[in-house]
Order: sequence, then C-alpha cells, then structure tokens
Amino acid sequence: MAEASGVRRRKRGAGTGSRTTRRTVLTAATAALTGAVLPSCRMGEESGGQGASPFTGEQGRGAHVLAVKVDNVPAARPHTGLEHADIVYTEQVEAGLSRILAVFASRIPATVGPVRSARESDIELLRQFGEPALAFSGVQRTLLPTLEASPLHLLPPAELGDGYARDPARRAPHNLYLRARRAERAARGASAPRDIGFRFGAAPEGGRRTAQETVRYPAARFTFTWSPDRRRWHVAMDGVPARTRGHGRLAPATVVIQYVTVRQSRYRDSSGSVTPYTETLGSGEALVLRDGRAYEARWSRLSPGQGTVFTDARGGRRLSFARGQVWISLVRKD
Repeated sequence: MAEASGVRRRKRGAGTGSRTTRRTVLTAATAALTGAVLPSCRMGEESGGQGASPFTGEQGRGAHVLAVKVDNVPAARPHTGLEHADIVYTEQVEAGLSRILAVFASRIPATVGPVRSARESDIELLRQFGEPALAFSGVQRTLLPTLEASPLHLLPPAELGDGYARDPARRAPHNLYLRARRAERAARGASAPRDIGFRFGAAPEGGRRTAQETVRYPAARFTFTWSPDRRRWHVAMDGVPARTRGHGRLAPATVVIQYVTVRQSRYRDSSGSVTPYTETLGSGEALVLRDGRAYEARWSRLSPGQGTVFTDARGGRRLSFARGQVWISLVRKD
C-alpha cells in the first residue's frame, strides 16, 4: 500500500485537555530511515489481583498502551519483540495476506518489527483501549484525514525519527524496526491499560480436547499446536514454526479465533487490490483455546469505547483465559 505524505499528530496538554495539530512529511522520513466504556470491576481471583495486567492476568500492568503494526509476509520473518506483546491480533489485508497488530503495555522490548503501514480498521479495533499510541510505517494518502481525526496517538517515523531504524541485512520494506522504549516514552499522553473485557482464571468446565487448530486466510494460515510441557500453544505461520530473533518459538497461553465480518473498504493498495475492512463491533461466534482444549464461545462489543466480552456459547458465562499472552485471530465468518 502506498504510504502517505503526512500525518498530523494531536498533542494533549497535561491536565488541560488542549489539543494542537501539525503536519509532518512521512514519505521523506520513512525513506531516509527507512462511547461508553465497560464498567470497572475489582481485579479479584478471576482476573489476577490488584496489580495484574487486564491484558494478560499476570503481574505488571505498565504505564501506557503501545500498539505496533507488524509485517507478516515470509520476508518479514523471524519477527523481533513479539514474544513480549500482551496481545497479538492477526487480520486479513490485501491479496488475502495477513498482518499483525501487537499490543504492548506490561513489557516494552527494546525493538519491535518489522513495522508496516496502518489500516482503517485499526482505528475501530484500538478504540477499546481508550487513546493508545500506534506505531506504523505509513498510511495511504486518502486514509489520512480519518486516521488524523481518530483519538490515537500516532507515532510514524516522521513523528519519531530517532525511534526507528533500518536493518541493512534485510530488504526494504521489510526492514524498518521500532525502538519501542523510545516510542513508549514519547507517548506520555497515551492511555494506561484498562479493562477491555478479558477475564483470567481456572479453566472452565467442558470444552473438547484438541492438539491443534488452524486459522486460514485466503493467502496465509496460522496453526496453533498445544505443548503440554510448556502449557502454551506453539505458533506456526504458513506451515513454518514461528520464532523470534533470539527468543525461540512464539507460544501464547490463550488463542481466540474470533469470527467477524470482513468486507471491502473504499481503499486500494498501489497494485489495485482492495483493502479489507475487519469489523470488530457487534457480536458473533468465537473459539477459545486454552490448556489443550477448545471452547465454543460468543463475543460481543456494542460500542467503540467498550471492550470485547467472551462468553460460553451455551450458558452465557464469561470465559476465563489462561494467564499470559493472548493471540486473537480475526477471521471472516462463514
């Protein structure tokens, strides 16, 4: 997708709510470097305690929410920093390929990447986090006004030049990396982690035993294989074990396959392919994987500011996730 020539970032004055805007040049910098919220609830046994992250159920919340748009074609692998993400979303992009949106808060790694461009549906997905920061390499020119009007704290290379670097050992555009700690320091006005609907605790009753589940996009696939030794789901991408630089296999504790509407947007990439829009508002079916079992579920998110609630498909009770990293694959419903 062609990147835009500029992104305007809103600056919020501390305690005043004042907002100013300014335009910057994105293409040159990249080339050179490159509603209502859910009611609050007490964090008790189900969610991990007062100091626990609302995203993982583990101790340590972090100060700000930082989302990073990550490339996921074979040339972009192995990734860097994904093992530290609290939540990893996968979604369909042009030509049936997949892309990753990684959400960090409790642990901010030194480097994340490779970083790629944002999409319109990222705005809707991220609204449940409040006003998070979003790091991305660029954006289609015609999408700029919509992105700039959003409440996200935008951190493209033009806004954070010293926060990005190119890896000379890789080919562009698959070699742009975010200095994530620098980005998190620059996003002081970004929202702190808050309840987005997840619950953590003991495994619910029922479910079916499963050793492996696969998520398919038109031109990509993810396979999640249960590891009894690690008590995690090993990830494979397009049939190849997914590893990160220096940190071994990617292995989330919980995997959610969330069935959503994926429709055409009004945007196209530079080759003419229509950009899909993934809808994350509404309700639908899901499959929750934890502890070697699969649970039929329902998901519901009724307004942009609300989190996504996952319940048992039969009884309607909230489904508890295993504590640790959560992967959510947003997949077109039948």
